[in-house]
Amino acid sequence: MDLTQYNDILTIIFYGTSIGLILIGLYAALVKRSLIKIMIGLSIVDSGVNLLLLSIGYLAGGTAPIFSPAVIDKQNVIMVDPVPQALVLTAIVIGFAVTGVGLALIIRLYRHHKTVNIDEIKNLKW
Repeated sequence: MDLTQYNDILTIIFYGTSIGLILIGLYAALVKRSLIKIMIGLSIVDSGVNLLLLSIGYLAGGTAPIFSPAVIDKQNVIMVDPVPQALVLTAIVIGFAVTGVGLALIIRLYRHHKTVNIDEIKNLKW
């Protein structure tokens, strides 16, 4: 198997896994009635999007984009794009913060209403 076939197989696996994670997370966020399960679903969607961004910038056999004399002397060097990696690193930190704030709000709702079910919270009066 040559490098292009290997790259195509890995690309299909990465894209399929990321789309699968996004769909599983969307299912949990749209169908489930518990706020905790909805937050877990949104976290899974976040992981799927991060994997999708990383798989966009992936190249089989690619090296880090560091320009050194040893790398510059080679004629056919495949370098990986660092921008998706930087975007994903930032998205991981933002996703962690959003999950933390969401869980803090869910805890406050539970302390006030004694439930995390959306239907029961909607029917309660303030």
